[in-house]
Amino acid sequence: MAEDWRDAPQTPGSWSYAGNGSASGATFGNGQFIVQCDTARTVTLLRAAAPRAGAIGMSITSSTGTRALTGTATPRGVVVTLPARDSVLDAMAFSRGRFAVSVAGEPTLYLPSWTEISRVIEDCR
Repeated sequence: MAEDWRDAPQTPGSWSYAGNGSASGATFGNGQFIVQCDTARTVTLLRAAAPRAGAIGMSITSSTGTRALTGTATPRGVVVTLPARDSVLDAMAFSRGRFAVSVAGEPTLYLPSWTEISRVIEDCR
């Protein structure tokens, strides 16, 4: 494992964007991580993970720092819902090249900061 998260190999895969007028989303890889704008103008982050119960910690690390979030376990993984103007969303979108997503018991994802993320965030604002 790399000593500095910025030196770790990028998680294999790429981003795709989909929108339907009232909601939009960016999906990384085969659904490992999803950034979705909901009709309530909130942004949901979903990290695919093994089924579990209760509150689960998720942290987002970007070039501006690390933010600890509390997620909820769902059958699809760990979900965090944020207001569309939450600063962690900008940190993910504008991180220098990549950001990391950590959930206890799962491998850390090292994801590229591509425009699909920014597009979803802007759709919500």
